[in-house]
Amino acid sequence: MARVVEQPDPLMTVKQLADYLNVNERTVLKLVSEGTLPGVKIGNQWRFRKAMIDTWLDDQMLGVTPRYVTAAEPDGSPQTRLDLASCFKPEHIIPELGAQTKNTVVEELAAKAHDLGLVRDKTWFVGALVERENVMPSAISNGVAFLHTLRRNPEQVARPFMILGRSRAGIDFDSLDAKPTHLFFVLGLKFEELYLPWLQKLSQMFADPSAVNAVLAALDGGKIFQVISEAERKLEPDRAAKVSL
Repeated sequence: MARVVEQPDPLMTVKQLADYLNVNERTVLKLVSEGTLPGVKIGNQWRFRKAMIDTWLDDQMLGVTPRYVTAAEPDGSPQTRLDLASCFKPEHIIPELGAQTKNTVVEELAAKAHDLGLVRDKTWFVGALVERENVMPSAISNGVAFLHTLRRNPEQVARPFMILGRSRAGIDFDSLDAKPTHLFFVLGLKFEELYLPWLQKLSQMFADPSAVNAVLAALDGGKIFQVISEAERKLEPDRAAKVSL
């Protein structure tokens, strides 16, 4: 009898994906036709890779992409929040990256995290970041990328952190708008920090190109930190207004 080799990540149909997401097929077709949901059209039929869907769901929870899926929270249990300053310091910034390619950017940022004692194994961190990039690029529009791992590994991450690398010239990082990426944020997360709104906050802070330009214009790491801290403070009134509603 011939041995059947099972595909490690078989393609899903619209119906299978609708069942997986527990939504109707019209919702799936709407999201994929809008370019929101990652899929590929083969002939006249949409097909989906489960690994990419899982990554998309992860980004939905973290707030990287526009929110279409609402993460459930227990009634009366507020979401844990951390200020960026609790996980981000001026010394976490590389004012000018030496790297000029996607892989060397990842290596330089991972080396920075390791040198600061934020991750225990640099080789693991590089591999984990590259694995995520291979599934779905982390660069969005406005010259910003938010790198993180597919899976949380509390044994490898010493404590929650954020690293920032800046490239004034810009680097090809497979961004959504096909333009060079200038700011590379790396998030080191543990399992219990999955729902922390770091990426949601950062995506809001840098939705306006002027925020990116302000960071690019900053003279050094200390000034970059001040610019980012000020951008974060500007979000606080919006948060308070939402909480009061």
